[in-house]
Amino acid sequence: MSGETAVPRAGDSTGARTVRFAGRIAGFGTASGTRIVAGLWQRSPFGPFADVMLEDAGGHRTLLAPSDEVAEFVSSTYSFDEVRVVPVAWHRITGGLRVEASGLEARLFVGAMPPLGRLLRVVPPRIATAPLWLEAIDPLARVIVPGVRTAGTAGGGRREFYGVTTLRRIAWAGARLDGVDLGAFAALDPPVRFGFGSAPPEPHLVDLVTSIRMPAAG
Repeated sequence: MSGETAVPRAGDSTGARTVRFAGRIAGFGTASGTRIVAGLWQRSPFGPFADVMLEDAGGHRTLLAPSDEVAEFVSSTYSFDEVRVVPVAWHRITGGLRVEASGLEARLFVGAMPPLGRLLRVVPPRIATAPLWLEAIDPLARVIVPGVRTAGTAGGGRREFYGVTTLRRIAWAGARLDGVDLGAFAALDPPVRFGFGSAPPEPHLVDLVTSIRMPAAG
């Protein structure tokens, strides 16, 4: 799929603009304490790409990004202790997906759609991904799913909005890092600390559009 270009916000003469990333995010935990959030972005200013964010039991946060350009943008938006530029890829497998990134290999199997997922599908995507809507429902989102935010302040003076359109449970997942098994499938707990919000504690695969409002030029 072709990349989605960043465009200036309508009516903004200062040069402020909003960039959009459309794709999927999977988040889950492991018995070792390492939590994994993997993204598969089908449309973005950088074209299609995949990336992975890891936080271990000691709180060390690592970004695995496929290019210097992606690494610079993502690490300027979120917070990491380490950034690695490595090949990152997703592959379809029977019942789920496999993620590979340098020394990381993760597999996940997709389960049923929960009631919240069915509710999200009722909202037209045009509304569900609109920053004004996401700003308005952020207080409610925090109550419905603790730790989750739909709007907040990102790094570099940026404002970020998460518009989820579909949500499915992850039935099982497992991962190995540098040849070491990270342990049994677990909740994403404690919450990850890459940005202003975390993925849900219960492991999910979500379809979403992430909108990032960049600061005005100058």
